[in-house]
Amino acid sequence: MNDGDRGGAGTQTRRAEGSRRRSSSATPRRSELSARGGGAYRRTVPGRQAEGRREGEVAKSATASEAKTATKTGGKTSRTRLDDETAQQQILSAADRLFYERGVQAVGMDAIRDAAGVSLKRLYQLFPSKEHLIEAYLRHRDALWQSMLDEHVDARTDPRERILAVFDFLRDWSSQPDYRGCAFIRTFNELRATSPHIAEMATHHKDGFRAELVELAREAGADAPEQLADQLILLSEGAITRCAMAGSSAPATRAREAAAAILDATLN
Repeated sequence: MNDGDRGGAGTQTRRAEGSRRRSSSATPRRSELSARGGGAYRRTVPGRQAEGRREGEVAKSATASEAKTATKTGGKTSRTRLDDETAQQQILSAADRLFYERGVQAVGMDAIRDAAGVSLKRLYQLFPSKEHLIEAYLRHRDALWQSMLDEHVDARTDPRERILAVFDFLRDWSSQPDYRGCAFIRTFNELRATSPHIAEMATHHKDGFRAELVELAREAGADAPEQLADQLILLSEGAITRCAMAGSSAPATRAREAAAAILDATLN
């Protein structure tokens, strides 16, 4: 081959390589498409259309959430990612309000996502399922209940008055504007047939309340503290339900009067 032939072959080789490079640069790599949400790549793969659409929705949701948390500094907008603890608090606060207001079955994860201001992907990262979130909601409600009850009971020193303070707590609690009754009774009724674990959490909460009443009855010198506790818990649960149905704290006041009469007849 002479120099001219070699020159022509070299030119053709360079043209072919240039064509391959242009073709390669015009077609996004699989990793790039995956980083964009997977939509373009997965539309070319049979059976993956739904997954691609789903990832696209999550990506849009994440973008919207980031936009909500954007902060402006020095004339420039910078997006901040919530740390896990803050995100969990926002999610739990939203779930607590919505679950207590509407019931656990009536509220979907999309509604909690919107109320919490996080993406659906982030929500499921922190709470893998709705049941996990309901568990956290009930633990929060249990801690809140115990804190309010202790505040009323511990403010009294006389054993009899400590028992009656339980009904003072019920009266004050049922006077709150957002009062909807007992979260545990409502959740138990909604999920006892489908979620035994959640039903067990509700039962455990009520058992704990009864145990506290037994201890208060024992401190007051009752001859049959468990029997007295059962009578008091029936009054308490009735008051909780009636206050919610009546939209008034008056049933709690009536329950306190009945409890005082029982204590007068029972305690020495």
